[in-house]
Amino acid sequence: MTARRAVLTAAVDQLSAAGVASPEHDAAELLAHVLGTERGRLVLVDDVDPTALAAYDALVRRRAAREPLQHLTGVAWFRHVELAVGPGVFVPRPETELLAGWAVEQAGGLEEPVVVDLCTGSGAVAKAVAHEVPHARVHAVEVDPAAHAWAERNLAGTGVDLRLGDMATELDELLGSVDVVVCNPPYVPLEAWESVSAEARDHDPHLALFSGQDGLDAWRVLERRAALLLRPEGVLGAEHADVQGASAPGVLSATGRWREVRDHRDLAGRARFVTARLAR
Repeated sequence: MTARRAVLTAAVDQLSAAGVASPEHDAAELLAHVLGTERGRLVLVDDVDPTALAAYDALVRRRAAREPLQHLTGVAWFRHVELAVGPGVFVPRPETELLAGWAVEQAGGLEEPVVVDLCTGSGAVAKAVAHEVPHARVHAVEVDPAAHAWAERNLAGTGVDLRLGDMATELDELLGSVDVVVCNPPYVPLEAWESVSAEARDHDPHLALFSGQDGLDAWRVLERRAALLLRPEGVLGAEHADVQGASAPGVLSATGRWREVRDHRDLAGRARFVTARLAR
């Protein structure tokens, strides 16, 4: 048997040396996963038996190689819902919870809201909206078959209408009737390849990350499609890179189709997502 504190200290040192951004958190999450408990209950564990220690050491080595934590545990938490994630799907980030919260607020104030989540990936935003606004009719679209399979798993039993297809062409039957369009599109410029974290660059689908030389190709498609899907005065919310605090809103403003174009910051104070209202 090995003392829990010694096990965690060694793992934290290993993850820190590998450049993992949150070594204490990740070391504890992995140990809790191996022991079948919660991170907050690790204080109740005195020692780690050899079998569990071997399994833990293997996971720590994989995390040190920058395999995403969520791929190792198979789970990502997003607002109030749990998501199954793994190879083939973009791991939802905490920053996107703010965008989902905005969508929840917009839909929650309507009697019979119709919400569309484009580029749904794992289904995170769609599932959060369906969970928090149970009277909403939620539709989700994903173009990548591998990611769609994860979304299908996560959205089973939620009532969300999930489609496999291109956001530029899906949901024609909803044209002009949607109240809220929300989207976390790919937005990383191709030239920014080297700046992307190893976890994302090596494990997230590139289709979910990169979007042309300036990172705004998907944004331009989104602008056109949202303008068709939304009813007059309907609203759009979409995420962007922190360096696109001017250029992403500019995609909307330049068309003359939108008003109340506003950029929002995340909890770290970085430009993160845009909201706008379709003009009449």
